Amino acid sequence: MEDLIIIKIGGETINNKETLKTCLRAIAAARQKVILVHGGGKKVTELAQKLFIPQQMVEGRRITSAETLELCTMVYAGLINKNIVAGLSAEKLVAIGLSGADLNCIVSKKRDASVINYGFVGDIVKVDETVFENFIDKNIIPVVNSISISEEGELLNTNADVMAAEIAKAMSANYKVHLLYCFEKNGVLKDITDESSLIPEISKTDFTHMKETKQIADGMIPKLQTAFRALYHGVEEARILKSDALENYFTSEKPGTNISLH
Repeated sequence: MEDLIIIKIGGETINNKETLKTCLRAIAAARQKVILVHGGGKKVTELAQKLFIPQQMVEGRRITSAETLELCTMVYAGLINKNIVAGLSAEKLVAIGLSGADLNCIVSKKRDASVINYGFVGDIVKVDETVFENFIDKNIIPVVNSISISEEGELLNTNADVMAAEIAKAMSANYKVHLLYCFEKNGVLKDITDESSLIPEISKTDFTHMKETKQIADGMIPKLQTAFRALYHGVEEARILKSDALENYFTSEKPGTNISLH
């Protein structure tokens, strides 16, 4: 089985031109089969303020109104996606930008609104792995943004971490899949204010304990839950690391925090 690296980038990586360039250069130098997944929530928040579109978050998740959905579609599937495709092109790589609506590759269901009404938010029900396989076989890098589509043809805002994990699960039938979450910290930290307090490995038991003791909280909890879920479904490796450390990962060092079931 061939290795396939699924890399999710977000926030700071996307907003900082230099960090993004470092990231894309590392991908180019690695000469590996890659699928790149991205969100871009910070840019949406920034533009929403300028356009006076009120934003509401619940436990780090965005409530997506009809106006916000339009904004997310423009920013994720347009501006950010094409910037990344262009950045890969500058590194002499061939890439294609995709949303879940393109080739119907990621189908989701509008989230149930009985407890919290998240608005136009989708939970993934189907990934068409053949779409991604066709591009990978032709050495084309799929750059996937976090807009998915419902069976009724409605665009929905979907969590990018979950999207990366769902693609990883679907691809693990035919590849040895490595799922990398790149963000602005060195990995999972014991102390969020201290970059040197990196936890090199987290098992399921560690995770349960750290949640109880409030050592990890907020946005890191769903990220880790998603990583564990991917490992349960046949993904070979799940790791959380700093975007700048991607090059080290490809040159056989193991930066960041490794997520393990044992």
